[in-house]
Amino acid sequence: MRVFAFAFAFVVAGCGVAALDQGQAPPLPRAPEAEVLVTHSTQSHEAPVAPREVVDAEGSKLFLDAGVDGAFVLADLNSQITTVVNPEQAATGYLPASTFKIPNTLIGLETGVIPDAGFAQKWDGVKRDGPAVWNQDHDLASAMKSSVVWFYQEIARQIGAERMNHWLGAFHYGNRNTSAGIDQFWLRGAMRVTPREQVAFLRKLRARSLPVSPAHAELVERLITLEETPKYTLRAKTGLTTQDEQSVGWLVGFVDQPKGNFAFACVLLVPAKHGAKLIDLRLQLAKQLLRRAGALPDPAAQPAQPK
Repeated sequence: MRVFAFAFAFVVAGCGVAALDQGQAPPLPRAPEAEVLVTHSTQSHEAPVAPREVVDAEGSKLFLDAGVDGAFVLADLNSQITTVVNPEQAATGYLPASTFKIPNTLIGLETGVIPDAGFAQKWDGVKRDGPAVWNQDHDLASAMKSSVVWFYQEIARQIGAERMNHWLGAFHYGNRNTSAGIDQFWLRGAMRVTPREQVAFLRKLRARSLPVSPAHAELVERLITLEETPKYTLRAKTGLTTQDEQSVGWLVGFVDQPKGNFAFACVLLVPAKHGAKLIDLRLQLAKQLLRRAGALPDPAAQPAQPK
């Protein structure tokens, strides 16, 4: 069978983004790409489809048009086809910033530092740089939604370096370098994770193949839900930090829709002085790339409503 393959990451730790697309449009036609040949078994049952990768060279124009560098990786969890925009950047490691709230939450749950979904912490009264919403009490859901740095730093401190390092190794997460300190390593320092590694981690999370409770994995997926519409659900986490005199912006997560299930990572890079532009652009550009790949419907294509 011949299949046409097609072609994604304001403050130091990033902040939550939420916006609902209510369009009822079918997905965009898939972007034309190199053909991928998938051969099926001639036996009585079909052999598993081997993973395939396609480079969407034309997708890089979306980054150029937005005035940013970066990469996009999309894994179709059904067809096992992975689409990559800008392969070199997709294989480069960056600070995870607040995308680390995904593994941090899982580790907190597994160690019992986070006992359940109702876990809450009281604000210590110290006003911090960032959104005003940070300076108040939070529970697990609100801390994830508003990407509250102090909340997750306290979780990391309670987990401790030994247990944190153990779980990062069990997850095979990035380069697992926590030398910058137990409550800092995902924000600054030598920790690095590539867009490809983000997607590999997310694939294991969705497949429930991480060494964690399925209930904990399901809870984390619920916590990162950004958009739920009749046509799709977008679950994702933002991140934003500074690394080597450039701002690094992320959006990583999942798209689920009737035509398929996807894991993705989108990373955006600009000079540090222009970092504020990534706050909204992370979601905007990632959604453009997801639409291009057919993972999201195109709201502009929705049929006219009857008068």
